[in-house]
Amino acid sequence: MPGIAAGLPPAALSLAYLAAAVLFIHGLRQLTHPRTARRGNIFSAAGMVVAVGVTVLWFEILSPMVLFAGLLVGAAIGSWLAVTVDTTDMPQLVGLFNGFGGGASALVAGAELVDLFGPSGPTVAPVETTTAAAATGLIGGVTFWGSLVAAGKLQGYVEDPIHYPGENTLKAAFFGLAVLAGVALVTQIGISVLSAATWVPSYWVLVAAASILGILLVVPIGGADMPVVIALLNACSGLAAAATGFALDNSVLIVAGTLVGASGLILTFIMCESMNRTLTNVLFGGYSADEPSGDVADIYTGNVMSTSPEEVAMLLDVARRVVIVPGYGMAVGKAQHAVAELAALLEANDVEVIFGVHPVAGRMPGHMNVLLAEANVPYEQMAELEAVNPMFSQTDVVIVTGANDVVNPSALSETSSPIAGMPVLHVWDAQTVIVNKRSLSPGYAGIPNPLFTYDNTYMLFGDAREAMQALVTEYKDTHR
Repeated sequence: MPGIAAGLPPAALSLAYLAAAVLFIHGLRQLTHPRTARRGNIFSAAGMVVAVGVTVLWFEILSPMVLFAGLLVGAAIGSWLAVTVDTTDMPQLVGLFNGFGGGASALVAGAELVDLFGPSGPTVAPVETTTAAAATGLIGGVTFWGSLVAAGKLQGYVEDPIHYPGENTLKAAFFGLAVLAGVALVTQIGISVLSAATWVPSYWVLVAAASILGILLVVPIGGADMPVVIALLNACSGLAAAATGFALDNSVLIVAGTLVGASGLILTFIMCESMNRTLTNVLFGGYSADEPSGDVADIYTGNVMSTSPEEVAMLLDVARRVVIVPGYGMAVGKAQHAVAELAALLEANDVEVIFGVHPVAGRMPGHMNVLLAEANVPYEQMAELEAVNPMFSQTDVVIVTGANDVVNPSALSETSSPIAGMPVLHVWDAQTVIVNKRSLSPGYAGIPNPLFTYDNTYMLFGDAREAMQALVTEYKDTHR
């Protein structure tokens, strides 16, 4: 219930929410460029402070101290996570934050239904409120549990996709159950005004079905599709918040949730386009994660040339342009600082260094950009796929560290390949290609990479950080 806190006029709440919405929009606009992204975070955080602060002051809270204690605990946990989590583990943290947003929305919508259908509530709840609550329960349940599974897969608890007979039928069944429960809630079938407990079967059956659906949707998805999944779950958390805003008639929730949902959906489709995949294929198809058969693996026998840090340092000594292509292996090996140091050494010797970043390299959108920025690589050195591909033919050395599928020429030459049509980095056009990998194992698409057998490709086997650090040491030795 609204309270006229501190004698403020009723329009003050609307003006405060408008100010918060403007800060959100301006912050999102600032996030579109790396140079202004930090400022955008500050604007968005300020908008959230205004929205939460005004809401707490304006509405009657039965126990304000409990609310403030919850805010302090949440802020402390969030700050601790943001400071202590390694940048390489940021996709897991983003996944958890997406999930918490969806789960919170589902709980808030449930609390609103308790207020509506309690002993003092109305006999018939507004249909727009129950519809918004049903949408929140469905999206929030899917987002929370789907995000937990995604975070667990990113952390390595369950890396391989899990498939089973009739999986899509089972997903459809739980989706249908959630929709039926939502219809029952909206039409208020069987609801009595005697107790709030009578609507529980409708709403919580919906949430339970949506939760199971969220698990079933993410479990079969492999690591190569994680950037799309993270972007989609981010969109879902925003949509859940927007639906909660409609249930509560709260304009700032509607604006903030819509911004997150819309931007997340746009990013999702950009990621799908970068993989030449449809969203339906990502959710219900997926790459094969099987290891290549013996016959397929035999293509490497006698056709792969290995090299050493000493030989690579000699190549770099006469190079004038070097392109470095980072991948998930760099993130796992935490090699971004060694890579950045190598780039700085090359630049100090008048070598042009460019980082070719594929949109879906890593496990979340912009994963490689975040890692490189953490290692103080200038934004100007990071080139996107469309910009860097024409440069390879005038490049002396390409160093691929931890990437596989995004540099696989099969995407262009084999129509039957799982990655057929996927835009890839044309590293083979360079004079020499150095591929740093632990082994010849396939990427998440589960297919071999013919690049490893090309005449101008040399394999630098080993852990990314150890290999790059050894390369740094050798390059330093050649310039003493």
